Amino acid sequence: MSSLLIKGGRVLSPEDGLDGVLDILVEDGVIRAIGPDLPAGADETLDAQGQVVAPGLIDIHVHLREPGGEISETIESGLRAAVAGGFTAVCPMPNTKPIIDRPELVRAAIDKARQLALARVFPVAAVSMGSQGESLTDMAALVAAGAVAFSDDGRPVKTAGLLRRALEQSKSLAVPIIDHCEDPSLSTAGVVNEGAVAKRLNLRGIPVCSEDVCVARDLIVAEATGGHVHIAHLSTARAVEMVRAGKRRGIRVTCEVTPHHFTLTDEAVLERGTQAKMNPPLRSRQDVDAVLGGIADGSVDALATDHAPHAPELKAKSMAEAPFGVIGLETALGLALTHLVHTGRISLAHLIVLMSTNPARIINQPLGRLRAGGAADITIFDPGFEWTYRAAEGRSNSRNSPFDGWKLKGAATATVVAGRIVYRRERGES
Repeated sequence: MSSLLIKGGRVLSPEDGLDGVLDILVEDGVIRAIGPDLPAGADETLDAQGQVVAPGLIDIHVHLREPGGEISETIESGLRAAVAGGFTAVCPMPNTKPIIDRPELVRAAIDKARQLALARVFPVAAVSMGSQGESLTDMAALVAAGAVAFSDDGRPVKTAGLLRRALEQSKSLAVPIIDHCEDPSLSTAGVVNEGAVAKRLNLRGIPVCSEDVCVARDLIVAEATGGHVHIAHLSTARAVEMVRAGKRRGIRVTCEVTPHHFTLTDEAVLERGTQAKMNPPLRSRQDVDAVLGGIADGSVDALATDHAPHAPELKAKSMAEAPFGVIGLETALGLALTHLVHTGRISLAHLIVLMSTNPARIINQPLGRLRAGGAADITIFDPGFEWTYRAAEGRSNSRNSPFDGWKLKGAATATVVAGRIVYRRERGES
């Protein structure tokens, strides 16, 4: 049995009503005690004075690329980036090669993560076989293997009929359907947000109605079935408004927003080029302001990175040819602290709800809190730590970030998973 004593930090766990300077004693991967001035004697002591000690951060939307895309990321490199960003658990999407549509592929990802002993992995399996939108996967078998949700991410659930059947089955299994909301008939061949930037660059635009139409469909079908639909990477003002209204109607809908969608507008494409190309695309100032409003008033349930690594040679292609996606595991916490907490838009407690408590609830896992007898998944961060993000120094195998060179305030200083310190920020580390 190993033990760890985390001393003198501001322990902040909204789910447990904790907010004060306390110690946490961890033994054999479990929190044994939380209180002031706990006696010394643990195998290891971690001084958290002046820092926040929070339930482990959970990212419910990442792409780890393995199997099939190891040139851009592996499970190991992705998890090293995750723990450096303060994440104790991640949910990888199924659009690998092959698609994660069979139980053995779910188990393989979980087994690999256990061997690495970094962050936990909770796989998201495909809604349809091969994500082709024709026939449902064996959802019960996939959940039994360890899947915590279903998505055809990278594309929407193809038809309303398929979504209805998926929600009916997932409801009985107590897992959500995570949908990438896009109407391909409206966004086909689009590269960036439809508007002035697209015109200036002579690129085909992706209209906001492409997302809005699909969100409306999903809300209607979710209401009809009583199933839980989770809207991935929400990016438009009307989508925020519809989710807010859906919650008022009692629809089982949750949603996530990414840091790039609450910090950047499509103007960033002019400066960052393909490093600012993602799907859904960066939107207008009006959309960003609406997203920020949804975060502040609780309409947005979670912050997720949509970490989407691509090898440099892929992002070096033209705007029309380069793949969508940006990395985000190592910048998410810093961006959220800098642009949400330090600006006064949300409190520290609300940030933890968005990045830990609610993500755990969405995937129905007993995490996202600090309590005696609970799993010792803990993120320690310094909200005042000033640093500059350098993509080239990151743990990910890829460098495709629009935030390279950004000055941030706040960063993880230690990440604890199952009672083990899996990451500690080195002195002098930027």
